[in-house]
Amino acid sequence: MSARTAQFLIAAVFLMLGGWALLAPASVIGLAFAEPYREAGFINRFTIACFGAQAVLFGLMALVTRWNAASFAVFAAALLPFFAFNYWFHYRVPVLTSIGMLDFAGNVTMLVLAVLGWRAARRETA
Repeated sequence: MSARTAQFLIAAVFLMLGGWALLAPASVIGLAFAEPYREAGFINRFTIACFGAQAVLFGLMALVTRWNAASFAVFAAALLPFFAFNYWFHYRVPVLTSIGMLDFAGNVTMLVLAVLGWRAARRETA
């Protein structure tokens, strides 16, 4: 896999999950949040849509920039706190449903792609 392919696949995760949150925030709330935390009022839909817009923005930037090995390494390191978030809000304070753990699956996918992209970028530079 090339570094560029890894970067595009990372962008795809952001665009798919972020697009879902941006375009259908009530659906995200209804499927991803456990019943005690599932409130689809305006401010919650607005907040989820804003989160989605930021994810889509990052996904678009990942499509139009060119990452080097350092970019992939920083991105991988920046992902690590999100695993603690997923653990905490699924197992300790059960906010996220199993569908909400798509966030975890996306993070694992992006971490693997970041490592593959880092390796590929190092090879391509050498």
